[in-house]
Amino acid sequence: MDKQNIIDQCNTISRNTLMETLDIEYVDVTEDTLTARMPVTHKVYQPDGVLHGGASVALAESVGSAASFLFLDTEKYTIRGLEISANHTRSIKEGYVYATASFIHKGRTTQLWQIRITDDQDRLISLCKLTTIALLKQ
Repeated sequence: MDKQNIIDQCNTISRNTLMETLDIEYVDVTEDTLTARMPVTHKVYQPDGVLHGGASVALAESVGSAASFLFLDTEKYTIRGLEISANHTRSIKEGYVYATASFIHKGRTTQLWQIRITDDQDRLISLCKLTTIALLKQ
């Protein structure tokens, strides 16, 4: 599949899910990465009007899991998240955040992802690590 078809497929399967609720949109894919963006609006604020860390983690897990789906043989395997951690380095009140997932380890069973969340000026907002598992379909 070409780049635009992959992006379109990721956006299509996100309909009627948390990703749609948070307005997460997949915007880029390379041989090694998948990138999505999310608008920073009142829908993802914590009470004091900045991006909620939980929304950042939801974005990170969404893009990391989607990347596992793209880069592994999903005819044979189903993907599940095992663990996620996040370090939040900067707050943001408006604009977009961009999450780019890249492999740290691509094992046959477990995969380790780094997800960098940045703002419109490419400043680091959060750095996340996601472990996924590929389970053989029954």
